[in-house]
Amino acid sequence: MLIEEFNFDLPQHLIAQTPLQKRDSSRLLVLNKNTKSFSDKKFTEFIDLLNPNDLLIFNDTRVIKARLFGKKITGGKVEILIERIINNHHALAHLKTSKKILDGNLFEINKDVVIKVIKKENDLFHIEFHSILSAYDVLEQFGHIPLPPYIERSADKSDEKRYQTIYAKESGAVAAPTAGLHFTDEIFKALDAKKIKHAFLTLHVGAGTFQPVREDNLDGHQMHSESFNVPDETIQMIQDTKSNQGRIIAIGTTVLRALESKFSEEIIESGYKETSIFIKPGYQFKIVDALLTNFHLPKSTLFILVSAFSGSDTMKKLYQHAIKHEYRFFSYGDASFIERSN
Repeated sequence: MLIEEFNFDLPQHLIAQTPLQKRDSSRLLVLNKNTKSFSDKKFTEFIDLLNPNDLLIFNDTRVIKARLFGKKITGGKVEILIERIINNHHALAHLKTSKKILDGNLFEINKDVVIKVIKKENDLFHIEFHSILSAYDVLEQFGHIPLPPYIERSADKSDEKRYQTIYAKESGAVAAPTAGLHFTDEIFKALDAKKIKHAFLTLHVGAGTFQPVREDNLDGHQMHSESFNVPDETIQMIQDTKSNQGRIIAIGTTVLRALESKFSEEIIESGYKETSIFIKPGYQFKIVDALLTNFHLPKSTLFILVSAFSGSDTMKKLYQHAIKHEYRFFSYGDASFIERSN
């Protein structure tokens, strides 16, 4: 398969630059998997699409303030985007400077925090924090929320709240699981009133989620790795739901990726694992029946994923509909609800 098969024209003005005033006031484009028709709804109507035996699964990762700005000891600015914290004083990061980065380079965040480059590994750098503060504390005090590259403004104070789900718990992500951004306390109360069950897992979204596919042929693309954990309680709820002919509904592609990775293992048990699964057309889905997700970039691994889930032709038509009716795209945009085609 060629990457060009997953291209489409997206008007720039449809890329949402700011969140709506209310989380749940976004729009929802719904695919009918039987008729392949589309319905334009409000997100607050999502509850009406659910059945009593369904199980919603959310990603409770918490976005850290992963972007740091500093300067070289010898002068010159540097931007540091943490990909993953390894321990209290070590991390993997993307580094952006005007000159070549060498092992041993020192970057000053302030007089009390210096970062040392240890070595390069592929496109990432191993870095070491020289500070009495832990890496997490450095980010909390001096870091900035890492808004996606297609949001053409700097993060402000409001993004610290809005680029975070209301149920975020486990710190470690550098990008939000954005399908969850639409949910409010009122939506959760409505789920409880309808007796719709929900559960959580954790997948720490990395900056690799924004990396473009640089290969013309999808077989040549190396997918980024992310850390995830599906708790025993969630595993049991999934198995019970399947036994009762209920649907497993993933709230976001990160949940789908974690679940498909977990249920590909020979022994299904909790505990943090790594996944570099690349879901593309031809993939045989094992566990997820329906997906709530925002609208994704052309030629991105996420658009490829939804094309695998509900069919390439169907997704092209759904996105044409979304563009024609001016849905808002990407992290702060609107949502779609799709079901598995196979």
